[in-house]
Amino acid sequence: MAIRVRFPVDRRISLSVSELTGALGDSITVLPVVVALGALTPASLPHIFLLFGVFQVVWGLRYGLPVSVEPMKALAGLAIAGTLAYGEFVAAGLLAGGVLLVVGATGTLGRVERFVGRPVVRGVQFAVALLLARAGLDLALGGPRLALAGAAVAGVVALAGYRRASALAVLGVGTALAVAAAGLPAPTVPAPTLFPSGGPALTVGALEGTAAQLAMTVGNAAVATSLLLGDLFDARVSADDLSTSMGAMDLLAVPLGGLPMCHGSGGLAGKYAFGARTGGANVVLGVLYAGAALAAGLWSDFPMAMLGVLLGLVALELGRVALAGDRRLLAVAVGVLGVVTNVGLALVAGVGYWVVERRVADR
Repeated sequence: MAIRVRFPVDRRISLSVSELTGALGDSITVLPVVVALGALTPASLPHIFLLFGVFQVVWGLRYGLPVSVEPMKALAGLAIAGTLAYGEFVAAGLLAGGVLLVVGATGTLGRVERFVGRPVVRGVQFAVALLLARAGLDLALGGPRLALAGAAVAGVVALAGYRRASALAVLGVGTALAVAAAGLPAPTVPAPTLFPSGGPALTVGALEGTAAQLAMTVGNAAVATSLLLGDLFDARVSADDLSTSMGAMDLLAVPLGGLPMCHGSGGLAGKYAFGARTGGANVVLGVLYAGAALAAGLWSDFPMAMLGVLLGLVALELGRVALAGDRRLLAVAVGVLGVVTNVGLALVAGVGYWVVERRVADR
């Protein structure tokens, strides 16, 4: 039986089995990225999980819809791959939050979005996927037998028809191995403090990472999510509203030890596919993430070789999405340039090419 709470603007919050399964649908790609950040950077998992939980609930109640809250994947991928130092990662998250808040509050998102073509955005995604794959391979080579075991687990799950859950299965096996080796950890309570893992470092790399993330956020987390909310729920939530939400969220969360976070069309689609229909899925997931914050020590001894497999699976999924649209050659070119040079330069080159091509086509 579902418990329903009346929500303004004719929205209802439902707490039911379908909302629970929908909540889990959003965690399939979030958990592997979060655990990798906790293992490979100074990021504090208890703070990350707690703030993820808080903002899941905030936006579930605010919109009355299963709006996704997920890591900013470009920044997370660059930090995991070692391209961004942790201080640069923090600075980039704050910069991205400030830009999104201003752009959303002033209603200028539509005018900005047209200058960044979808193939260029996919190229940035592909570059991050390649960087993650390289980092994963380096980790896997440190323990090839364990890496092969992780790959076998992922293969079995994928062959059984649950490809999107393969990374979650590897995460479960790796967690079990960590607990078997070190035992169950004591509960951890996140301490309320500013920048618990280190403060921001404003560098050229941080600016480049911000630009790469904003290119992805504008297209995927704002415009595409707004369209998908209309398609799936007949809801009018503008891209500028979502941009304002993301900006406020990051400016509040990052100083407290949270990750740079965004809304995402992929996470929203995942929730919907697993049964979520209201913001109740966010409330459920918020409670689960709060529990994960207390048990964050489970992942402190995660085997690095299996983490390499995990990164490979995340890279595979991100790369698959990046190459799903048209103009694949342009996306691949931007992605390869991002790996050979850096993602910021690849983004500038891609946007420049796109603007020139559009102007030539309009003549």
